[in-house]
Amino acid sequence: MRLATLENGRPDGELVVVSADGARYLATAGLSLLSAMEDWQAAEPDLLRLAALLEAGGGGRLDPARLRAPMPRSWQWLDGSAFGTHGELMQIAFGLPPIDTDRPLMYQGISDRFYGPSEPVPFADPAHGIDFEGEFGVIVDHVPMGTSADEALGHIRLVVQINDWSLRAIAPIEMKTGFGWIQAKPPCSMAPFAVTPDALGTAWREGRVCMDLLVDLDGKRFGAANGAAMDFGFHELVAHAALTRDLAAGTVIGSGTVSNANYAEVGSSCISEVRAIEIIRDGKPSTPFMTYGDTVRMEARLPDGTAPFGAIEQEVCR
Repeated sequence: MRLATLENGRPDGELVVVSADGARYLATAGLSLLSAMEDWQAAEPDLLRLAALLEAGGGGRLDPARLRAPMPRSWQWLDGSAFGTHGELMQIAFGLPPIDTDRPLMYQGISDRFYGPSEPVPFADPAHGIDFEGEFGVIVDHVPMGTSADEALGHIRLVVQINDWSLRAIAPIEMKTGFGWIQAKPPCSMAPFAVTPDALGTAWREGRVCMDLLVDLDGKRFGAANGAAMDFGFHELVAHAALTRDLAAGTVIGSGTVSNANYAEVGSSCISEVRAIEIIRDGKPSTPFMTYGDTVRMEARLPDGTAPFGAIEQEVCR
């Protein structure tokens, strides 16, 4: 099942169910994705009924211009760093020592807004080091405190594709304070469609999205890393976050930047990782961060070439 949110003048938008080819939709009875998540047991049967009607050929034409982030805002956004290769390279890029831990890394970011898939994204100053980070994420129903990793799999209701915008000139300054990121982490963006795990077929394995994430910067291929390489599956990230607190329904949890050990062959999902590779290889970085007018496109594809989440395609603006 694929879900999307259409612009309707309200903060949470209008939840719709979308056909498998992304061309048609049927509206729900006044639901938003957040309200559906808060009572998923009641909402799911109606959503599945609409999905069946779409599969039978029903529904109206979907206007891509009306698509917002499937979850325009939520109670909580928690982003992991579950790809070890990325974490190691980032410590080098920031001039910081290796992180010696067997615990998942996670920070709490802005959740009162997620940019839509084609919204221009404003930034105050390119000198802040504007960077994208291609990720996958999950949306959970209510997760009780103390939920185990095995139990957490059952709380993952939807899977999403995310661009976690970052300001790299500010990030290391805030990291060194020992507190969380504030200035360095603007709102994230989401691809247009949230999908149920079963819609990914065998690409959803062991709590991981085993798909290539194709990233293009200014029209040129930048990376095609695969999400299977997570050191911790999403179920383990959910359990980590819920160790000492409940997670409200609608909480979004990210994978961290998709990164593979064979980055020389598949490329990277963020600029800072490439700059770290250049530091290791050349002694200094040479790839610039983004500036006004630059564009980034992200699309995760299955082996048959289909893109269940749709694509993020955005321009950096003032």
